Amino acid sequence: MDLKQINQIFADTAYVHTGGSEEELKVAKYLQGKCEALGLQAEIEPFEVDMATMQQAELYVDGKKITCKGYLNCGSGEIEAELYYMPNKDKYSLSQCRGKIVMIDGYLGYWTYQDLLENGAVGFITYDGDTHYADRDIDQRELRSYVSKGNKILGVNINVKDALALFALNGKTAKIVIAQDEYKGESRNVVLDMPGEIDEYIVMTAHYDSTWLSNGAYDNMSGSVGLLYAAEQFAKVPHRYGVRIIWCGSEERGLLGSKAYCAAHEDKLSKIAMVINLDMIGCIMGHFLACCTSEEKLVHYIEYFAGEYGFGMDSHADVYSSDSTPFADKGIPAVSFARIAPNNVTTIHNSYDTLAVMSAEQQLIDMEFIYAFTERMANAKCCPVSKEMPEKMKEKLDIYLCRKRKS
Repeated sequence: MDLKQINQIFADTAYVHTGGSEEELKVAKYLQGKCEALGLQAEIEPFEVDMATMQQAELYVDGKKITCKGYLNCGSGEIEAELYYMPNKDKYSLSQCRGKIVMIDGYLGYWTYQDLLENGAVGFITYDGDTHYADRDIDQRELRSYVSKGNKILGVNINVKDALALFALNGKTAKIVIAQDEYKGESRNVVLDMPGEIDEYIVMTAHYDSTWLSNGAYDNMSGSVGLLYAAEQFAKVPHRYGVRIIWCGSEERGLLGSKAYCAAHEDKLSKIAMVINLDMIGCIMGHFLACCTSEEKLVHYIEYFAGEYGFGMDSHADVYSSDSTPFADKGIPAVSFARIAPNNVTTIHNSYDTLAVMSAEQQLIDMEFIYAFTERMANAKCCPVSKEMPEKMKEKLDIYLCRKRKS
């Protein structure tokens, strides 16, 4: 794979392709075709996802209409109530939610939503964007089923400029109107098996879906291109461990593709020696990292390997918010590789994530290092990474996957 081919893949997939959409399927078939061009047969594995078509989404504050996007899968209806801005999430602040439409800072996480329900909020407002950006983009968000657990209240997302204006004018009453069709749809994983000499294998993952505003070049066609590069290299030489490459769908919607894969193939997970995940590499500027959800020894192993190879990077042990996590939750050691750019250089989950922030030269350098590490694992006489998850890491997984609340 050369620089021209790398740029061509980015150009060919430079459109929004959210999980469960026809555009996501188009990219899945494109990746499948790229494998076929290498003489490899990849399979598309569908899985069920929640979908919704928004018919109407309106927000009024003191009778004035505010541009918004309704949360998908938050239900339909109309609610009017006192508007309450809740910047803090302490017990007193939460006690003021009852009977109100509550605006919060940041994302609507699992525990925030549970707190809103428990304290009697009747609706919610979130906001995104940046007061310094020229655009007035609004991200399309959804109320995920594992967050709502069937308990839905209406919600909308607005631009931060409008959020600022609302409270500068001391808005008192809000009204939310939502009408949408909710249904079950289909997302897809693309799976390529490259058998080895033994029946155990190394899994490589990267998600290929984007968010609703983004072309997803950096997050994460970069990782998807990295998997194509690995497939191209492994196709040329024999390897002791099998290599299974999974392009995961609907990662941006809550790691749905990797969760679905683990659920559908649970009887085969014991054959996985380790997982190597690629999520955001190849950007023009930024530091390279390895996040290991595993024993601490893997952190040091990768650091030593990078030093031997001559590759600058940082390594640490933690849970990475990507497709490595559902595998790690099954006890499989995992590492996620990423090149993280400064926020004022490259941002994600918005319309600025395009080919303009990518470097084909850096992409190739990153891919060569990741392949070198993976090839070493795939040809080990015995994969040296322990398949015992430390207790401290199990607790981190419990917290990340919302089974336990961080104290």
